Amino acid sequence: MKNLIQLLVFAAMGSLAVMPASAQVSASDSVMNHATGKRLSIGGYGEVAYSRNYYSDNVYKYSVPKQHKDDPSYGRFDIPHAVIYLSYDFGKGWTMGSEIEFEHGGTGSAYEREFEEGGEWESETEKGGEVELEQFWLQKSFSRAINLRFGHIVVPVGLNNSYHEPLNFFTVYRPEGENTILPSTWHQTGVSLWGYYKRIKYEVQFLEGLDAMNFTRDNWIHNGTHSAFEFEPASKYAGAARVDWFATDGLRLGISGYYGTSINNSLMNDSKQDLKGAVSIGSIDFTWNRNNWIVRGQATYGHLGDAYYVKTLSGRSTKTSPYSGSEVGKNAVAIGIEAGYDVFSQISSLRNDNQKLYVFGRYDYYNPYIRDNRQDAYDYEKRQIMTFGLNYYPIKQIVLKADYSHRFLDSPYNDEPSLNFGIAYEGFFL
Repeated sequence: MKNLIQLLVFAAMGSLAVMPASAQVSASDSVMNHATGKRLSIGGYGEVAYSRNYYSDNVYKYSVPKQHKDDPSYGRFDIPHAVIYLSYDFGKGWTMGSEIEFEHGGTGSAYEREFEEGGEWESETEKGGEVELEQFWLQKSFSRAINLRFGHIVVPVGLNNSYHEPLNFFTVYRPEGENTILPSTWHQTGVSLWGYYKRIKYEVQFLEGLDAMNFTRDNWIHNGTHSAFEFEPASKYAGAARVDWFATDGLRLGISGYYGTSINNSLMNDSKQDLKGAVSIGSIDFTWNRNNWIVRGQATYGHLGDAYYVKTLSGRSTKTSPYSGSEVGKNAVAIGIEAGYDVFSQISSLRNDNQKLYVFGRYDYYNPYIRDNRQDAYDYEKRQIMTFGLNYYPIKQIVLKADYSHRFLDSPYNDEPSLNFGIAYEGFFL
């Protein structure tokens, strides 16, 4: 970590004058693509996916794994994300950016079976159903180095949140580790200061805090941004920061972090005023895109203060409560790396037609529930995943994906293999 920071500082003070041509566009900037002389920009991305899961979907598959070792497979269709970008340049440095996201093909409520509560059926309704305003901000740009953004913004912690569009990862679904332990896509209301200096991009944010009432054993702080109200309680606050260094053409290195308190940030504050539930997260990531190779990787680690007491907060243990009654890990970790090679680069006719076919492999390790010795053990939370597959680009904006994924769990739990297929696009229409 120390050496990476020294490299970032050295690059910022060096003689490099401009960003490389192949610099990766972050999620917070992807909503804007204004052509010369045009103020309005409309675009978006979308995904359609199919999975065949060769493991049990029974809610007791982890409590009595031997009984469910030979359960039948099952398939699922899904539309994980369908997104519309809309932005406008008002002039004099003022711009507006917005991103509306439709998740899983609809809106409203849905039934889910809660593994943490013995398979009980629950009706889940998120704020706004499953249509979310993922970004909505006004921005004042003073220069390339200084920009202020006010409103609902992407929190750029980790690789997945910073570059989450479907053309930025090989797997059919978003990488599982970060997508499990962190909100995804992580978006909250606040203020952002960001800009570029030579080959460095920086961003610093002031945000509303997370809500510990929504933390769970299976997903750590993933649901901490959710609110069942028409507003987002903001009695507690947080800060996030990110630095990207575009070291050479095709190589980007990133470091990001988050800190904020989360207990007593709900509508009715808990009586335990001495608890803070401080959330601390650190993450490093990189992307290398050169010589027909794309390699991406990240490592994210988080700590939750007062984690042992989150389960006992008022409202988490009653039958009528909308919150989970599970324990929450004091730490969480997600590590992932993927590499793909464009085999069409060796076929001149396909290369000249700008078609690409990446053959890739990916490895993930994650654990959302690293407990202290006072908490019960749930060893199935620790997982490793190997994934192999193909990404075919008939044109630059569209990709067809196929992968085989094998999730490895420690004995006595059963492994979880699956086949996944998908198609996705990202582009601008105006």
